[in-house]
Amino acid sequence: MNRFNRLLLLVLVALFLPSWAGADIYMYIDSEGMVHFTNVPTSSDYKLYIRENPKPMKGKGVRFGPEIERAARAFGVDASLVKAVIKAESDFDPSAVSRRGATGLMQLMPSNYADFKVRDPFDPGQNIMGGTRYLKRLMTRYKGKLPLVLAAYNAGPDAVDRYKSVPPFKETQRYVSKVMKFYSLYKR
Repeated sequence: MNRFNRLLLLVLVALFLPSWAGADIYMYIDSEGMVHFTNVPTSSDYKLYIRENPKPMKGKGVRFGPEIERAARAFGVDASLVKAVIKAESDFDPSAVSRRGATGLMQLMPSNYADFKVRDPFDPGQNIMGGTRYLKRLMTRYKGKLPLVLAAYNAGPDAVDRYKSVPPFKETQRYVSKVMKFYSLYKR
């Protein structure tokens, strides 16, 4: 079993552990971008990833449910993943603008509006549809390998391709961890 398949297996186990499993899950991303999970951290590099018996986020803080469901169905992307990305990107604020100029709920860059078929990035329906279209492209490009998909959403596909893993950028590593955490909570 290669490194990525082990990582994927660990992520899936962590996401779908029954509540009786009774252990917090810790995560560490090493300098090469490899993600490590454990329930018994062996160094201070490990950070809490999933707390035992977390409160599910279904319905909590989720606005734009119909728009999310419509985009998820249109592109075959899990609605919980779309919610997790929106939570991490803008905390469901349709008027959000980043320091780098990313806009709207899913923080789309102006240079991508036309490619994502977005005329008004502050229109929740258009922004969610465009961001979900991009997630689907990344899912296809990285064959569903969610850490790579999320890293590419944050740092760009060129960075992921260059490192052939989650890039060793602290911001991107934190982003992947945050979205995976939100995703696991929305899935419950």
